[in-house]
Amino acid sequence: MQYRTLGRTGIKVSPYALGALMFASRMGNTDAESIPIIHKALDAGINLIDTADAYGDSEEIVGRALKGRRDNVVLATKFGLPVDADPNHRGASRRWITTAVENSLRRLQTDHIDIYQLQRPDPDTDIEETLSALTDLVHAGKIRVFGTSMLPASDIVQAHWISERRGLERLRTEQPPYSILNRGIERESLPVAEQYGMGILAWGPLGQGMLTGRVRRGQDTDVIRARFNAVFGDEQRLNAVEELICLAADAGLPITHLAMAFAITHPGVTSALLGARTMAHLDDLLAGIDTELSDDILDRIDQIVPPGTDAGALDQAYVPPAIQHAALRRRPSTTCAA
Repeated sequence: MQYRTLGRTGIKVSPYALGALMFASRMGNTDAESIPIIHKALDAGINLIDTADAYGDSEEIVGRALKGRRDNVVLATKFGLPVDADPNHRGASRRWITTAVENSLRRLQTDHIDIYQLQRPDPDTDIEETLSALTDLVHAGKIRVFGTSMLPASDIVQAHWISERRGLERLRTEQPPYSILNRGIERESLPVAEQYGMGILAWGPLGQGMLTGRVRRGQDTDVIRARFNAVFGDEQRLNAVEELICLAADAGLPITHLAMAFAITHPGVTSALLGARTMAHLDDLLAGIDTELSDDILDRIDQIVPPGTDAGALDQAYVPPAIQHAALRRRPSTTCAA
């Protein structure tokens, strides 16, 4: 396993990281199934595990799996998404951050978190409050560094400006969706993150399961996410998948190996999170760890999904308030006319 430096943190991480969403018992796995998968990933040289407090009991399962191995793992978790019906048990307020981190530490059975991430932007909270609270956690030794997930490029710039102005710790990581099917972050987010020396932990490198070879036009699929995500019926994505399957066959590669290799080829990407649910899934992805893509293959990928574009919109995509709420795009009727 080759290791990369996580931005300018000095932390060395594996190009393949293990996402822990699929280990939550609500996804159909038990401890007896999930823990051996985690151990095998660690034995293969993967040293970064990423989970979240909103992933059901995933943190607890990861905590049990890391007993006796915690010091060899870069442990990442996230906060911000709702964990129950309480309106204050979510978001990026100091009140919630100080509670959420203690809950995660307890579930993970550890005294510190290596990478603590805001899972979605919180427009209701002043970013300075969030940065201040996270800075205090760094100084208290409860977290080592902090970052975000799906933060727009303009907000990344603003956060770094505030940190410099107020003498606060800086964002060190960003976790965006990135795959052959979703390349929108190549336009602004990746260049901005590189400019500020941030590490990128890309999620969804297999297109949320669409780049596994198990999703084909007109065929049933056993991919669990297909039950919940409308994007699996997106015609643009399905067309791209069919072309990519042909490209992978021409290159003599499983499409999973093509997809993972693509995600870690971009110089701005530090690690790509693989979301293996079974041992067979993990074995397949580990078998492609040495895959390198030629310029010819990358050029053909560019023709199928052009750089800086997305083939369809993800169900989990962050939609800013200015797009969500029509009132923010429309003047009152009494002031519309010239």
